[in-house]
Amino acid sequence: MTKPIILQCQHLAKQFSDGGLDTDVLSDINLTVEQGERLAIVGSSGSGKSTLLHLLGGLDDPSSGSVSIMGQDVASLSVSGLSTLRNQSLGFVYQFHHLLPEFSAVENVAIPLIIGGEQPKHAQQQAEELLIRVGLEHRLIHKPSELSGGERQRAALARALITKPNCLLADEPTGNLDHRTAQSIFKLILEMNETLKTALVIVTHDRDLANKMDRVLTLVDGKLD
Repeated sequence: MTKPIILQCQHLAKQFSDGGLDTDVLSDINLTVEQGERLAIVGSSGSGKSTLLHLLGGLDDPSSGSVSIMGQDVASLSVSGLSTLRNQSLGFVYQFHHLLPEFSAVENVAIPLIIGGEQPKHAQQQAEELLIRVGLEHRLIHKPSELSGGERQRAALARALITKPNCLLADEPTGNLDHRTAQSIFKLILEMNETLKTALVIVTHDRDLANKMDRVLTLVDGKLD
């Protein structure tokens, strides 16, 4: 049985202009990500991996080509429509956690649900349950400055998964962690993939991590191989 397509891009290209000089970062990228699939995109620093992830997540506009999320063409959506689609369908994890410093772990994780219209009390209850699942049951009311690097990344992962998104987009999610902590976080990501059937698109320079995925694509000279 064919699995639903979560993300798709066709003939995707991105150029940056600087002082009248155009630089091609991505060229003719074609990619399909199915439900529950685990995909790694590897490449050297500056190869355009993060740019591709931002385009796939609707966080940036391509120079040409198209991106669709859950069958909806990103370019056809209003700003609010795209924001709602991202909130419901995608989760984002970055190398740096981007947790809001003034809020506790549970408040940070609850934010996507509250933005999506959940009552704060119910949102916080769900956030607590997910933080317990990622091993932060003793850190619920701690602020990011009171958490270790691994704990902050676990909280960031919980925040990305709280809406039960169709796809998790992760940009070097273990790149700022020591090897042991990185392995723990990556194992947790794979467990959540199994439990929630969330597709994974992970950008990484770590071949060992990439090889644990279903599919590995390499970005070279702006093209996927």
